[in-house]
Amino acid sequence: MIKSNPTAEEFNTLTASGKTLVDFWASWCGPCRMQAPIVEELAETTDVKVVKVDVDADDGLAMDFQVSSIPTLVLFDDGVVIERFIGLTSLAELKKAFGI
Repeated sequence: MIKSNPTAEEFNTLTASGKTLVDFWASWCGPCRMQAPIVEELAETTDVKVVKVDVDADDGLAMDFQVSSIPTLVLFDDGVVIERFIGLTSLAELKKAFGI
């Protein structure tokens, strides 16, 4: 499941339970465009929920999570941040961080 640009309430609900990957990205960012198919494959092949936050459309969440470089991936497990990746990250690294 992939949810793009959620409201703050949706964001809190989505990240509160289970495994969730939050992808902070922008359309003009080359590495973000390279990260997108990796994130999509994670969502399609695992039980990880994906939340995509376009930092140009919603800078509030980016500021809340102190995102200063993109792509930034923030991994949640039952509402708790378990890891953070800055820059292009492989599918294997993401699965390993989630224990998959």
